[in-house]
Amino acid sequence: MAALSLAAAAAGVCASLGRAGDSVIAGTAFAASGGLALAGVAGYADGLSLPLLLWVLATAVAYGLAARYWRTDRRDRVAYERQTSARREEHAHIERVEALRAGAQIEVARSGAAYAEQLAQALVTRAALPGFDPTALQSAGLPALPAIDTDKEH
Repeated sequence: MAALSLAAAAAGVCASLGRAGDSVIAGTAFAASGGLALAGVAGYADGLSLPLLLWVLATAVAYGLAARYWRTDRRDRVAYERQTSARREEHAHIERVEALRAGAQIEVARSGAAYAEQLAQALVTRAALPGFDPTALQSAGLPALPAIDTDKEH
């Protein structure tokens, strides 16, 4: 067990050297080295108290190291959720503004179409009045009306 523990520790040292060292592999190798050392001691111990004590100690150290990473992961997750929520709110705001703008454009187009329809109806109704003289309107200084074909039979 001592040889395996030393080999795992040497692998951890090799993995952590240089600029291209990988901290995950080095941490795994050092953890394996410590676990093998504890297993060697616990395997040759008489009684049950020392193996249980080493197991509790190893468990406490593992949870202590893992808690640091759990906090970091939680902090990263909360930051990501906040950023995602902010982006969703921004996109929802932009969507609402564009929906309002599109609704306003549709309403302007509808009112323009209604005005054109009412104007056409007024011109047709005015032309149908008895005694209507468009030249009298022009002589009064009003703008000229479009030519209406009066030769059509109704």
